[in-house]
Amino acid sequence: MLRALDHVQLAAPAGSEDALRRFYGDVLGMTQTPKPPALAARGGCWFEAGQVRLHLGIERDFRPARKAHPGLRVTGIEAYAARLAAHGVRITWDGDLPGHRRFYADDPVGNRLEFLEPIAP
Repeated sequence: MLRALDHVQLAAPAGSEDALRRFYGDVLGMTQTPKPPALAARGGCWFEAGQVRLHLGIERDFRPARKAHPGLRVTGIEAYAARLAAHGVRITWDGDLPGHRRFYADDPVGNRLEFLEPIAP
């Protein structure tokens, strides 16, 4: 039986690891975690924050995910959006999900990310 989501993997082009580290580490505030040696040779990076785990894997014929995306739940969404904007990240607010505040942003290689916070009743 399914119990939990272990991680989400997004693709990235070869040579993008430094940009990914800056974005996911410095901008989003995630911690890079070491990959097992056999997987580290493939490139890419792994990040986590609390129970959220994102893996960025290198894909030879990379195309960014424009519709598929992880939905990342945050606290203090206004401040979090301001943090991203202060780093030059374009924020697109979307009010179409009842009971939530949310926005979309792209990572440095063009993958779509959703950030959302439930609205207290």
